[in-house]
Amino acid sequence: MKPVKLRDAHQKFKDFLKEKKHSGSTIVAYGKDIEQLVSFLEELSKNHIHEVTKEDIEAFLAKLTKEGYTPKSISRKINSTRTFYRFLKVNEYVTDDPSLLVAHPRYQLATPRILTPTEYRALRDAARNDPRMFSIIELLLQTGIRIGELAELKLSDLNKETMKIRPYEKHDERTVPLNKRVLEALSKYLELRPKTKDEHVYVTKSGKPFLVRNIRTSMERYFRLAEIKDAKVNDLRHTFVAHHLKQGVSLVLLSKILGHKRLSTTERYLEYVGERGKETSNLSDL
Repeated sequence: MKPVKLRDAHQKFKDFLKEKKHSGSTIVAYGKDIEQLVSFLEELSKNHIHEVTKEDIEAFLAKLTKEGYTPKSISRKINSTRTFYRFLKVNEYVTDDPSLLVAHPRYQLATPRILTPTEYRALRDAARNDPRMFSIIELLLQTGIRIGELAELKLSDLNKETMKIRPYEKHDERTVPLNKRVLEALSKYLELRPKTKDEHVYVTKSGKPFLVRNIRTSMERYFRLAEIKDAKVNDLRHTFVAHHLKQGVSLVLLSKILGHKRLSTTERYLEYVGERGKETSNLSDL
């Protein structure tokens, strides 16, 4: 074992995540979670990471509960801590992993918000005069890709009837079909896209990449304009899944398009779609 101080361990972990080319959002999320843990451990006068016990981690989680963190948020903190400890153990900074002895809190998964046809048509109408956001809405709605994947799209990823989704966080590369609606929306946007050397499909007026946080803000604006309540960007992905399951699209095919690692993730939506149509491998427009 190579004794290492808490702050040094935290920094080495962040450097490791960067070296492994994790997304910026993942590095920030893990970094903040472990920063919270380290700050709490310092309050307990812990100096080195190998001094930390299961009881210390449980005390940290108890403090978060008292501060109003939800069971889901606390569960995420545990996952971050376990990832941190896997790194520590592989690099021989610790011999034991106390995070494995800490139980996850139980919580109910939230029911996915599925937009009705009236809602997503209203969303389209609200963005009709904004080619960039209109194409983003169509792309998210008609392909079910993640917002982070959309933000990372490059011009070279777009083909005649498909697009390549590059490896994102821990998700593998895959090919996603593009329907007529998406192709038309993309074509109109690309005609007006600012001239820039940047290869990202979606850029700002100054030619810089259109970042995830800015895409979210713009989407929230259009949800408000369309008077769609309690909706978020990821609900377009939920809507894509629910629509195609209802149409009878094969679970295996849909799971592959969505980039789900487990078929059970796709199956979870079945309870929200009611009666399924006859099984098919054809995707339909929304």
